[in-house]
This record gives sequence, structure tokens and C-alpha cells, in this order.
Amino acid sequence: MIDLSTATATEALDALARGLITSEALLAAQLERVERFNPVLNAVVALDVDGAFRAARAADEARRQGRLTGPLHGLPMTIKDIFATRGLVTTSGHVPLADYTPEADAPAVAALRAAGAVVFGKTNLPEFGGDIQSYNDIHGLCRNPWNPQRTAGGSSGGSGAALAAGMTLL
Repeated sequence: MIDLSTATATEALDALARGLITSEALLAAQLERVERFNPVLNAVVALDVDGAFRAARAADEARRQGRLTGPLHGLPMTIKDIFATRGLVTTSGHVPLADYTPEADAPAVAALRAAGAVVFGKTNLPEFGGDIQSYNDIHGLCRNPWNPQRTAGGSSGGSGAALAAGMTLL
């Protein structure tokens, strides 16, 4: 097992390639950290646990068969809530979009999936990513993992906090 408190995406991909961990086990470990740290940090604002586990199992099976889909094959990760993500609520922190669930991925998300990424959640941000702190009226304040009395910073605050806390690797 790799240490998610310090691991990089490159290290996780190497561990996957060497068979030291499965995508499913890596996803479970990241979700365990989300459960542990997110109640205080509020960095991850939406999850697709069932869909992610299906994708992780499929990635593991494809790896066993030697059919890799790309350089991120089997790597579980989150997406900033500003990017449309098929099947996951995408709010951009904007109240009128609180219940919006896109039917298709934004091109960047589609490219990540095509590269083999396993998308399991969305991260907090200021409304439309346009502020120096990470607060919005839907999800509230994202806190800094090093000092929860402070915000995680703007634009990609939830992404940065989730990465720093080992809840996501990319």
C-alpha cells in the first residue's frame, strides 16, 4: 500500500502498474480519507461512489487483460466543480445550478476519462471559480488542511485542499 498522506499521482500510477495496489483498493483508500478529513475541510462536495467503483473494477480487469486505456489508467481522482461531469452534480458554486447534473462531460473531463482516470468526486470552489477564497452559497467554506481556521484559497481551493489531505492524487 502507498502512503496517501504523501503519495503523488506518479507514485500511485507506478504502484498500479507494478501490481502493488489495485485501482479499486486505491479508490477505497482515498474515499476513506474523504470520510475522515472532509467533514472538517469541506473540500469534496459531490461523490459518485458506485460509478467510481464500477470504473475502478473495470480498470483493474482491463489491466489484468493487458488493455490499458491511457497514461492515467485506473487512477482515481476528483474534478473541480466548475467542469461538467457526466452523472455528477455540477454547480460551479452557483445557486441556480444547485441541482444540475450534466449528461455529458466537459472536454477536459472527457480527456481525463479517455486517459484512464476514474472520476469519483467533485471539489469545492468559489462561485464560478472567481474569488480569492473557496466559499459558495451551495457548499459553504472549504477549509485549509494545514489550518482549518483559514480558507483553502480561491479558484481551486477544494482541489488543493483535497490534494494536500490525500483525498485525491490529481
